Order: sequence, then C-alpha cells, then structure tokens
Amino acid sequence: MSSESLPVSWSAVEAIAPQTPISAEKLSNYDLILQCQVGLRPGKSLFAELMRRYHPHVEKLLYHLAPDWSDRADLAQEVWIRVYRNIKRLQEPAKFRGWLSRIATNLFYDELRKRKRVSAPLSLDAPLTVEDGELDWELASATPGPAEELATQEFYEHLRHAIADLPEVFRTTIVLREIEGMAYEEIAEITGVSLGTVKSRIARARQRLQEQLQQYLET
Repeated sequence: MSSESLPVSWSAVEAIAPQTPISAEKLSNYDLILQCQVGLRPGKSLFAELMRRYHPHVEKLLYHLAPDWSDRADLAQEVWIRVYRNIKRLQEPAKFRGWLSRIATNLFYDELRKRKRVSAPLSLDAPLTVEDGELDWELASATPGPAEELATQEFYEHLRHAIADLPEVFRTTIVLREIEGMAYEEIAEITGVSLGTVKSRIARARQRLQEQLQQYLET
C-alpha cells in the first residue's frame, strides 16, 4: 500500500497561469521543465503536467519525513506554490527532482521549527508501505508463500516503526540519504550542519535501525 493522496488546490494557479497551445503530455521531462521556465510564469497545462509527473515524489518524501502529520496536504500545496513562483531560477533543469526535494525538505524543516518538535511518534493510522523499492530491502524469492508474505509485512511494519521512532535529526537525515538518494553535501546544505555531522548522523541512524531490526535481518 502507498501513502494517502495529498490533494492540491489549483484555484490560485488557474487564476494567473496563461494558457498554452503546447501538448504538455508529449514533452520529455527535460523539455517540460524548460517550457515551464518560458515567460513570466508557467502555462497552466504545462504546470499541471509537471505536477502530475512529480507530485507522487513530493507525497512520498513528505510521508517519510512526517508520517504522523495530518496536514501534509497543506505542506505539499505550499511546495508547488514555491515551485510555480521560482522555477525560472532553476539553472539546471536536469536537476529538477533534486531541487524539488530540497524545496519540500526545507519547508518541512521550517514547519518543524515552528512546532518545536523533538521527535515524531509513529501514527498507527498511517498506511503501511510494503513495496518501497527505493529501500532495496526485498525478499530474494520471486514467489513468496503466505508465511513469507506475512513475515515481509511484519518486517516493513517494524522498519516503518523504527524509522519513525528515530530522533528527528537522525530520521530526516536517513530519509534524505537512503530514500531520496541525496549526496552528503546536499544534506549538509539542507540541514545546516557540517559534512562530518551528516556522516555521523547517518552512521548512527543505520546502527540504530540495524539493532532494532536485527532479528528480522537474521531471518
């Protein structure tokens, strides 16, 4: 199962975005981003297609960063408002996905500071992610039986719990590294700490996860 969909309102964008005759669906990702940078603001159909392609990525990132937040949809909408206003400033369109991740992560950090949160407890109502390929923790067998499927589900449940139970600085850093695949330097820039601190946090987060999941890793 995947995280719940985060709806985004288009009323503000539709009111000011110009119409465009370009068939956005036929453009490559790179060309689509280039077209969104043309003019004062992106065309409505172009930006709608950009959101269609990349909104699942925003949903997934925010879900891992804030699994227990009931207002992630508001945060996701603010992400796209910032993208709409600032996409012309992106100098390397090929790096749009990373740029988008940084916007989402920075907004998460801003909101986190406002709430003065220390840790993020697990939400028992949050959906269970059992097919997160980016984690690369899958069963070796291509045809698992019922017992193996149950064991896999239990493992992912404990994994989700272990990640959500990490101290905030560890959890955010490990999500950016292992799920987003960001470089250490990017994480240091986003979190505002030194490169050495980033590496230390990632190492300690991995150690904690391994300790909590040892019995499942052994079996």
